[in-house]
Amino acid sequence: MQGIEALLSTIVTDTNDTFLLERTLYCRGFSSVAGLDEVGRGPLAGPVVAACVVLPAQCDFSLFIDSKKLSHARRCLLARALTDIGAVMGIGVVSIATIDRINILQASLLAMKRAVENLADTSPAPDFLLIDGKFKIPMDTPQHTLIQGESKSASIAAASILAKVSRDAMMTEIAQQFPAYNLGQNKGYPTREHRLAIEKYGPAPCHRRTFKGVKEFV
Repeated sequence: MQGIEALLSTIVTDTNDTFLLERTLYCRGFSSVAGLDEVGRGPLAGPVVAACVVLPAQCDFSLFIDSKKLSHARRCLLARALTDIGAVMGIGVVSIATIDRINILQASLLAMKRAVENLADTSPAPDFLLIDGKFKIPMDTPQHTLIQGESKSASIAAASILAKVSRDAMMTEIAQQFPAYNLGQNKGYPTREHRLAIEKYGPAPCHRRTFKGVKEFV
């Protein structure tokens, strides 16, 4: 399997062909290549959420780009489009309590592992994983990591979109329970308004108590 990783490392991904890695793997005999990404490492509140997406081999992969470059409306549209084109999807969520217990890096890797495990039961498990970042996840499935993977793999980009839409929806619900922090707008990220609200009202149960910006006020 090291040979496959070495091969993938030599591929210079053309920005106009962000399905090249997936296509290479399919040509090498793999049957189901999944992209993985997580959202929510930086916020002071809320869970970390990951998504796993297997795009159909025949799809308009150019639609799926880095979620940070898309508007909220466009992300929601593309998340719905994943269902329409028959993509296989899984979501993994790690709670605030677990983040505080095992740290955010380990929580992010756990969320991605859960996303793979939560793929539709009717679909075969992926036999290769393309993962955004530099850390592999604790699974035996062959994997390849990619720094800035959202710009190099359409599958990772699709996962980033799905994870972002899913987490935003969760934060909108959490915001209704804790209106003082405007979580519906900031999604838990450390905006000035959010930090001042924590200083004024103290942390709520939705806050990560081991994070700088929160732990000082616990």
